Amino acid sequence: MSMPDAMPLPGVGEELKQAKEIEDAEKYSFMATVTKAPKKQIQFADDMQEFTKFPTKTGRRSLSRSISQSSTDSYSSAASYTDSSDDEVSPREKQQTNSKGSSNFCVKNIKQAEFGRREIEIAEQDMSALISLRKRAQGEKPLAGAKIVGCTHITAQTAVLIETLCALGAQCRWSACNIYSTQNEVAAALAEAGVAVFAWKGESEDDFWWCIDRCVNMDGWQANMILDDGGDLTHWVYKKYPNVFKKIRGIVEESVTGVHRLYQLSKAGKLCVPAMNVNDSVTKQKFDNLYCCRESILDGLKRTTDVMFGGKQVVVCGYGEVGKGCCAALKALGAIVYITEIDPICALQACMDGFRVVKLNEVIRQVDVVITCTGNKNVVTREHLDRMKNSCIVCNMGHSNTEIDVSTVLSSFQTSLRTPELTWERVRSQVDHVIWPDGKRVVLLAEGRLLNLSCSTVPTFVLSITATTQALALIELYNAPEGRYKQDVYLLPKKMDEYVASLHLPSFDAHLTELTDDQAKYLGLNKNGPFKPNYYRY
Repeated sequence: MSMPDAMPLPGVGEELKQAKEIEDAEKYSFMATVTKAPKKQIQFADDMQEFTKFPTKTGRRSLSRSISQSSTDSYSSAASYTDSSDDEVSPREKQQTNSKGSSNFCVKNIKQAEFGRREIEIAEQDMSALISLRKRAQGEKPLAGAKIVGCTHITAQTAVLIETLCALGAQCRWSACNIYSTQNEVAAALAEAGVAVFAWKGESEDDFWWCIDRCVNMDGWQANMILDDGGDLTHWVYKKYPNVFKKIRGIVEESVTGVHRLYQLSKAGKLCVPAMNVNDSVTKQKFDNLYCCRESILDGLKRTTDVMFGGKQVVVCGYGEVGKGCCAALKALGAIVYITEIDPICALQACMDGFRVVKLNEVIRQVDVVITCTGNKNVVTREHLDRMKNSCIVCNMGHSNTEIDVSTVLSSFQTSLRTPELTWERVRSQVDHVIWPDGKRVVLLAEGRLLNLSCSTVPTFVLSITATTQALALIELYNAPEGRYKQDVYLLPKKMDEYVASLHLPSFDAHLTELTDDQAKYLGLNKNGPFKPNYYRY
């Protein structure tokens, strides 16, 4: 028995008929367009011509913006708040004033200040120890009279440090230690608050040194303290303003590169002021260098390349604290990790941690990723780059951009990647494809500069530890009685290191065990610390 056809509901049949006629008409229109359209070969090279040319210094910022409005422009959704029409004009050519009428700054766009202020407020929530130090010492003003010139990464986290120094009585003038790491909206917020800041993301080399000079060279204002990250500011003052350098009361340096330069000056007898080596303090080495890089290396690589690390072969050059952090993260994701090292102790540590220690030449043809973190120069040379496989990713986790041979001139010829036979193709913000004549591509991140702060972010909590250490080092040097520190490089006092750590323990609801009098006597310690001798290795 056959079932009768379904009875259409009243009015529905006519609607279905009309819908069918519309669908057929659209289909016919689409097919007609396809059949009548002339056949044309897709011309990617022509359509994307501007991408095949590496931007010049004058045009680099605008090209970078046109390619990508991603969060890497300012490590947040700040790019959506940026007026892209301003990109064609250098901040040095703009006339900007803050709400108080001051023009003693140079930033990308002062109008971004409100958004930058919100980012600073968010950072403060995870920097409770630094805020606690600010509240404890604010009444005493231990930095009253201090005129601090600083050169660090300008992010929401360092803004909290700068404003803490101001709250403690200091006057500050600031520039950026990296041309790609500045958060424009944060720089604007600092300028709006009255800090003389000279920095923006995407500076040229000339801009970089101009900004440092503007911080140092101001009529009626002379720095008496330096807070540096990388040694560029210290080097500039030493070379260009020797009279100012002689009157500096103390230098605080937080990077391997900068500390190395200070020790060179000291060895040569040219360091005429005391300096504090913050980089080798325990709270900097173990937390900023190790734990911070363990997280931020993956953040930077993922944001720029979208690479999957399982099964990838990676070589990490250097197994110091930064290298250890990078390797731990990569190993956890299933990467096959090789290490290069010059130090037999670090090399043995790498072996005991399950990594194979090799020379770079032994694995350069097979690895998928090359990461430098040595603080040295010419670690990855043009010869290495020539031998890399297609699509090999190359990046740097050291402070300076000298580790990868991007632009080295030897005698009368160039041996770097800046040579006529190589084509540079900007594919997204901070990502360049360097193309060889045979079509091979090497993926270079941040032009060989510091990956994590150029291409992503670093954990706020870790930066709180480093910033607190820097603040205490400045207070110590500025208030130290004459004669306590001579013209040399010093490590942060152990007691101060322990104090920084103790300020951060409440965030974890951690409770320290207290020594009894008998226990303290047995160990020969003060109950309140320091608990380890200076030679102790954590």
